[in-house]
Amino acid sequence: MTDELDKPKAHEAVNSYIDDAADIIQLTDEMRMSLREPTREIAVQVPVRMDNGDLRVLRGYRVQHNDSRGPYKGGIRFHPTVDINEVRALASLMTWKTALVDVPFGGAKGGIEVDPITMSKFELERMTRRFTLMISSVLGPFRDIPAPDMNTDAQTMAWMMDEYSDIVGYSPAVVTGKPLGLGGAPGRESATGTGCVFVLEAHLKANHLDMVGKRIVIHGFGNIGSHMALELFRRGAKVIAVSDVSGGLHDEHGLDIPAVIEWITAHSTLAGATMGQAITNAELLALNCDVLAPAALGEVIHSGNAHEVSARVVLEAANYPVTPNADAILGERGITVIPDILANAGGVTGSYFEWTQNIQQFTWKPDRFQAELLDRMTTAYDVVHRFADDRSCTLRQAAYGIGLERVAEATRIRGYLSGA
Repeated sequence: MTDELDKPKAHEAVNSYIDDAADIIQLTDEMRMSLREPTREIAVQVPVRMDNGDLRVLRGYRVQHNDSRGPYKGGIRFHPTVDINEVRALASLMTWKTALVDVPFGGAKGGIEVDPITMSKFELERMTRRFTLMISSVLGPFRDIPAPDMNTDAQTMAWMMDEYSDIVGYSPAVVTGKPLGLGGAPGRESATGTGCVFVLEAHLKANHLDMVGKRIVIHGFGNIGSHMALELFRRGAKVIAVSDVSGGLHDEHGLDIPAVIEWITAHSTLAGATMGQAITNAELLALNCDVLAPAALGEVIHSGNAHEVSARVVLEAANYPVTPNADAILGERGITVIPDILANAGGVTGSYFEWTQNIQQFTWKPDRFQAELLDRMTTAYDVVHRFADDRSCTLRQAAYGIGLERVAEATRIRGYLSGA
């Protein structure tokens, strides 16, 4: 459990990272004040008629953080912990993430405070469509483009696209992460996990290391973690442990990842799997390894367990998995942290490719998608690495510094602070 003394509100924590980077690039107070806070916040009621006839009234949010560099872009999550502060933080992260990988988007995020596991498919569809209707006035292919996030998927995006299209006409570019039959892009579903591997590979190369034989631990085996594990397995790395909400598996010699994925497909969780020794999530985070990749919820590494981390590198595959205090502890211990806005930016990069194809009504071949993703992620890492070397700062400070510089430049050019 997260140490409560180490748990600033998520938005405050992200702003602390912004302030650190703003000091390094000497950002003006006016620009800093403008870039820290969201442009627009929307909270809506989402009434849902349940299968038994009861009515539930849920709370939904959409936060649009900044659109200086392009339309708002960000996922939709369904989870009991969703609240306005969390959504603010995630929207801010998207602003710096899109700027860092140099795609023409701003940052947004949205979600509904609900446990989707308790709902039928028909209830989920009714909820998704109602939420889309409630926020439809701020959506659009050139205004705000949602994507899948925690507990949402291609089917969720199909419902959102269809509901929006009922209002304005067929609009596949209004969401990304769609099924292939509705304009989705081959490679988008795996892009976040694959992008994490591309970034890690670039980091190892920059430090004259090789991927083969590296011992990797992955906390979280959902969309990101499973695709990352499979790509690492294919490249000769040893994924020695993985976990989900039910617990984890550990094999010091490396797990058979295709077999683990086959188990998950058949049983939904890792509970009962026999491919390795059972391990708790807390034990997994402390395993001795080359790379620890938190790929599930935020704040899993905090001041209460940061001293136990035994990895050489922490790859932030999830959003905000390391608290500011834990980040400082890891840094003092010589552990490199590859920040979330760089590590998991493959998702929004893949969304950009899908959005581009929807607008052009032209579908790329999978090989082109992967080649473009590799180029974007490798370039982003190289830019961050050089910035960190030049300014003698961490990779996180470098990533935020680059993102801030690019958004601030667009803000100045567009005259947002002129008072006109």
